Amino acid sequence: MTALLSVTDLHVSYGKVEAVTGVSLEMQAGHIVTVIGPNGAGKTTLFNLVCGFLSADAGRVFSAGRDIGGLKPHQISRLGIARTLQIKSVFNRLSVEENIWIAAHARNRFLHPLRSAAKDRGTREKVERVLEEVGLSALAQREAGTLSYGDIALLEIGIALAQEPRLLLLDEPICGMSPAETGRTVAKIRQLAARLDIVIIEHDMEVVFEIADDITVMAQGAVLASGAPDDIARDERVREAYLGQPDDEDFTQLVHA
Repeated sequence: MTALLSVTDLHVSYGKVEAVTGVSLEMQAGHIVTVIGPNGAGKTTLFNLVCGFLSADAGRVFSAGRDIGGLKPHQISRLGIARTLQIKSVFNRLSVEENIWIAAHARNRFLHPLRSAAKDRGTREKVERVLEEVGLSALAQREAGTLSYGDIALLEIGIALAQEPRLLLLDEPICGMSPAETGRTVAKIRQLAARLDIVIIEHDMEVVFEIADDITVMAQGAVLASGAPDDIARDERVREAYLGQPDDEDFTQLVHA
């Protein structure tokens, strides 16, 4: 079976600092995959390499068997890979609907210079579908900057969905949310996983072990461990990376809370 996403011996440095060093991993289709690790482990840098925001010093990136190394972000997006950002990024002065409209309309390869965007029925229908899918139809006309943190996160997911991805990369989608917002967003991610492949960077261990089919752990720019949640919970290297205590039971208690 061709891997959903495959990276081989990736390296990238910022000056003398190795942000990603020798990372090799495969992510199979049909699973929710989470990438975890302490701050500075290289998780977001890995996403940036996959999406073309950064160029690797060495190594290769494949999506569904196709080598996408060296492609520009917009080219990778057109191949069906979309992402959200660690720092929430929306057009605060535009409405929820307008934010999604921009992403949906940008998906068109050719734009008619004399036709009103408002008359683009195909884009309008797509925007309405996305709003319904992320549960923001009732807030379509709300200015994005007035949304709650949880709704902004759902809007960012909607913007990504408007790009019609096959693979969705979510960078800390739960960060900063209330328990109620977290529960709603986790439910939405599970719903989306029925039709999309999803890779998530997340620090909330309860969410990670609740939602993940497979977990990759990074530390100091390298892959420390990969496997099923139960295997990761028992891995002494993972406990040590998070707690500095390889025999500490707190980590196991946390992930099975």
